[in-house]
Amino acid sequence: MADICVKYCMVHFLIGGDGPKRGLLEEVRTTLNLEDRIELLGSLEHSQVRDVLTQGHIFLNTSLTEAYCMAIVEAASCGLQVVSTRVGGIPEVLPPDLIYLTEPTVPSLMEGLERALDDLRHGKIVDPFVCHTRVSSLYSWQNVTHRTEKVYTSVTKESSKSLGQQLRSYMRSNVLPFLLVVSLMYLILQVLEWLVPREDIDIARTYRKKPRKLQI
Repeated sequence: MADICVKYCMVHFLIGGDGPKRGLLEEVRTTLNLEDRIELLGSLEHSQVRDVLTQGHIFLNTSLTEAYCMAIVEAASCGLQVVSTRVGGIPEVLPPDLIYLTEPTVPSLMEGLERALDDLRHGKIVDPFVCHTRVSSLYSWQNVTHRTEKVYTSVTKESSKSLGQQLRSYMRSNVLPFLLVVSLMYLILQVLEWLVPREDIDIARTYRKKPRKLQI
């Protein structure tokens, strides 16, 4: 933040939220005399988030791990251009022209933020209203339901993988603790299979749903 404030005199930071790093932020702000450039809002009620977001132009997300980042969806829906680290599922959340993806390092975040600032100054960013409209259409219940159904359909068409194939797939994700969880679950299932063989379990019948008659 300090480097950006020094390089771009028109930039102001609004930081929402609270936590153990707040003391450090306050110390940095005071040491560098940036009280008028960096505003710490503290903890926010969810009802306040929209009013805070609409005060800005760029939303900076510095997550180191993230499965799905609702914050960047809310920011884009409010018309902000998003700068975010490329971690977890974040690259799949927004279209490429609505987000600047960076590596989770300070130099990369600086580069992404500077690109966003440069595009903002030259009018190259997506219009806020257009941004809101696009995000709203992407995350309507109908759209989410349709995409979820497509995922389940594609999964049901995949062939079953052996435990070894599954573990090799998980190894490529570099999430090693997950390998232990999967292996443990497999062992538990094998023990349960030995205790209660599946051929001794009654299988629930599948009943075809009858169409309802229209009554007037």
